[in-house]
Amino acid sequence: MRVVSLVPSLTEAVAVSAPGLLAGATDWCTRPAGLAAARIGGTKNPDVAAIAALAPDLVIANEEENRAPDLDALRGAGLDVLVTEIRTLDQAFTELHRVLVDGCGLARPRWLDEAEAAWAALPAPSGPPRPAAVPIWRRPWMVLGRDTFAGDLLARLGVRNVYAGHPERYPRVTVEELNASGAELVVLPDEPYRFTAADGPEAFPGLPAALVDGRLLTWYGPSLAEAARVLPSALR
Repeated sequence: MRVVSLVPSLTEAVAVSAPGLLAGATDWCTRPAGLAAARIGGTKNPDVAAIAALAPDLVIANEEENRAPDLDALRGAGLDVLVTEIRTLDQAFTELHRVLVDGCGLARPRWLDEAEAAWAALPAPSGPPRPAAVPIWRRPWMVLGRDTFAGDLLARLGVRNVYAGHPERYPRVTVEELNASGAELVVLPDEPYRFTAADGPEAFPGLPAALVDGRLLTWYGPSLAEAARVLPSALR
C-alpha cells in the first residue's frame, strides 16, 4: 500500500507504525528523523499533481490542517482521501485507530494502546482548574480559543484556557488583553511560534510562565504517551 500524508502528526504515526508505507509527506513533516518520502509541498499548499503522480492508495488529511479546495482537487484527481477531525484526546485515539487500522490496514500499534493507558492512568486534577492563557503566535499575538485539541489536553491536566469560550478557535488579542484576562499562568509552547525563556515570558510581568514542548501539546501520535508523562510537571 502507498500512503501520502498531509499532516505532520499523522505522518509520524504512520511512519512509526509501518516504515516504508509512506510514499509522500509535506515539507513540514519532520518526524521521524530521516523520513524517506517524497515531499509534496506544504499542508496549506500541497502539489496536487505531484501527489497524483505518486499514485497513492490513500491520502491522509485533517479538517483543520488542510484546506477543503485542495482536498476536493485530490478527490477530483481520483484519489481516496481520508479526512480526520481531532479536537479532543478521545477523538485523537479514535481517529488514529481509523487511520492506521481501517485506512492503512495495519494491526493496531502497541504505542497507541500505551498512549491510551498513560492518559487513563493520570489522576483527576485536584482543586479548581488553574486559569491560563496559551499564546501560539507573536506579532500579532494569537492564542488558543475554543474547541482545540491542545485545550482539551490542558483541561485534563487541571488547566483552564481562559479563551476557551471565545467564538474563534485561534483569536488575535493584544498583549494588554492577555495580561488582563484573569489568567494565573501563561503557557508558552515552542511551536508554531518558538517561544523561549528569552522570548515570551517578559511580555507577562508577574505572571508565571510554563515553557512546554509544542509537539507534546499539539501533536496526536506516538508523542501522546510522552505527553502524559511530561506535561503535568511542566505545567506546575
